Amino acid sequence: MSWNSDELRAAPSMKMAPAQAGGWSIATRITVLYTLCAFAILSLALAFLYLEIAADLHNQEDQSLVDELSTLRAVIADHPNNTELLQSEVEVESAVRPFTRYYVRILDESGEMLMQTPGMKEVISSPTVFPPPLKLSDSLRRGTKWKAPDGRAYLCTAARAQLGFTRSNPRIIQLALEVTQQEEMLSNYRHRLAVVLLAGIIVSAMVGSGIARRGLRPLQAITEAVQRMTAIQLSERISPRSWPKELTTLATEFDEMLARLQDTFNRLSQFSADIAHELRTPINNLMGEVEVALARGRTAQEYRQVLESSLEECNRLSRMIDSLLFLARAENTEMKIQASWFDATKEIRAVLDFYDALSAEQGVVLESQGQSVLFGDVILFRRALSNLLGNALRYTPREGKIMVSIRNDSDQLIEVRIADTGSGIAAEHLPRIFDRFYRVDPSRARHPEGTGLGLALVKSIMDLHSGHVKVESELGKGTTFILSFPVQMTKL
Repeated sequence: MSWNSDELRAAPSMKMAPAQAGGWSIATRITVLYTLCAFAILSLALAFLYLEIAADLHNQEDQSLVDELSTLRAVIADHPNNTELLQSEVEVESAVRPFTRYYVRILDESGEMLMQTPGMKEVISSPTVFPPPLKLSDSLRRGTKWKAPDGRAYLCTAARAQLGFTRSNPRIIQLALEVTQQEEMLSNYRHRLAVVLLAGIIVSAMVGSGIARRGLRPLQAITEAVQRMTAIQLSERISPRSWPKELTTLATEFDEMLARLQDTFNRLSQFSADIAHELRTPINNLMGEVEVALARGRTAQEYRQVLESSLEECNRLSRMIDSLLFLARAENTEMKIQASWFDATKEIRAVLDFYDALSAEQGVVLESQGQSVLFGDVILFRRALSNLLGNALRYTPREGKIMVSIRNDSDQLIEVRIADTGSGIAAEHLPRIFDRFYRVDPSRARHPEGTGLGLALVKSIMDLHSGHVKVESELGKGTTFILSFPVQMTKL
């Protein structure tokens, strides 16, 4: 039980974690998000422009290849015996074109060269640069890109051509279009786009920072007002000004929160006074025991017994105070549990492992069965289960057994059962066992370390989960506590 109480007590101190102080400011976050959005938009726009320009250039290159291949095929087919016309197209036509430079090589079926553009051997000496020639029935398509050792880029293709009206002795055309200028243009364009993108990011960051800081000026005013408040000045309020709607709402909600805090603080003060009154008697008894021990000289063993008894009583009072504080918080209808999905089977196993050594010492067998997941507060689930297991271990004799099981009872409920083979509870006590400080018959009261609040805590925890707890017991045969969680709670 102490480990659960420590976790609950440690929860408020989490707000002082150093990590909170190291987070980015809102202005920085807005600036970063604004810059990232601008970066994404600019990147998409510039990438679209680049791809469109690159596609247009590639289409022009493809069209140039197709036009030249079509011209060469027509010359070979229509003028099979006019070698001078073909040679003029191959050797002269490319050189006189000012913006398009291409190289042509004509081969026969055996691969022997018939003619080629002057200088082509020095530029493209290996025929393996060209892809396999297209058949006469194939449609002309884009060639393959090849870069020469001197860094120049060429678009290479090859196709068969029909010689005259006969399909015998076809010719093979190897055509290489120089695209160095187009590649350099695309490279320069990429560099310019990178510069534009970088400049756009810098400008976006500057503009975003200015917008964020200007928009958050009212928030700074709220911060200054909050810093003037103290624990004894909860009556102070923030007066919403002519701020943006969102910040006006924030200031109004903050004022309402201060009102709730002030009310809670007042009720907590009253609760503290009630606790002091309720604990006065046991503390006076404790002081009386110590005073009697000090009234005359005693042996070391007698003093030790008094100290052990006092320590036991102090521990019991500490547990009582923790339990009362939790119950007081649970009665607040606005208290919210820290709900999340968790493996209930795993948590049951963890609690059983915690009690494993104690159960082995008492000769009691702990078992679990079933599997399910729940949506709830895992710490409170452990605490409820721990309270019930501790109770069961107190009243289960040696060679007894405690079984913890979980199952879907219906479409509306998931049940966790804690069944023991202990002494059981008389029927007349069952309706009141969840009341605070209620103790059963003397057979149950033989464990003075109990505070009478454990089962009340379990009921409060189930109420926070919109569930319920019930008990089934028979004297001499054992007791079964049933925790019922609504299925809709697990589907939030």
